[in-house]
Amino acid sequence: MTVPATKRATRVDLEALPAGVCGELIHGVLHALPRPRPRHATSATRVGGRVQGGYQFGDGGAPGGWWIVAEPGVALAELDVEEIVPDVAGWRRERLPALPERFTTAPDWVCEVLSPSTRRHDLLTKRPLYARAGVQWMWIVDVDARTLTASRLSAGKWLELGVWSDDDVARVEPFEAIEWKLAELWG
Repeated sequence: MTVPATKRATRVDLEALPAGVCGELIHGVLHALPRPRPRHATSATRVGGRVQGGYQFGDGGAPGGWWIVAEPGVALAELDVEEIVPDVAGWRRERLPALPERFTTAPDWVCEVLSPSTRRHDLLTKRPLYARAGVQWMWIVDVDARTLTASRLSAGKWLELGVWSDDDVARVEPFEAIEWKLAELWG
């Protein structure tokens, strides 16, 4: 669902979405998407939980020093974004010393979990927007293909760091202290 191009959507439109619908307001266009299904939500929860344990709380010998947040609403006024919602996002505490009331600083890392209803939006709208915002790392978890693709921003473009699946064990930027057994992400 999108608001017609003749009318610029506002936060009022975003807040009027019914329960069970996620909304993003990008360049005056309201993007309404269904809530994640269980496999999508489970993968996002597993990624967020593992990263948060090690990099927000310093569990398992990981260095800490990050804020890791599930589904944060992020406003990027300089890019005409009232609200974009990564599945999981992280900010280095050196850039964001305290959690704000509302996120207005681009994350350092985002993770998007693809699903049939969000795949196109995540890849064609959000991925380039994250690059323009200066997000340094992006992970894409594809639950149907059972892959994790990691990228780092380099000269304003995404540089693919690798693709991992099922039986792979990986340490992935920027969270190399965590060893990932990829099969654990799929539920």
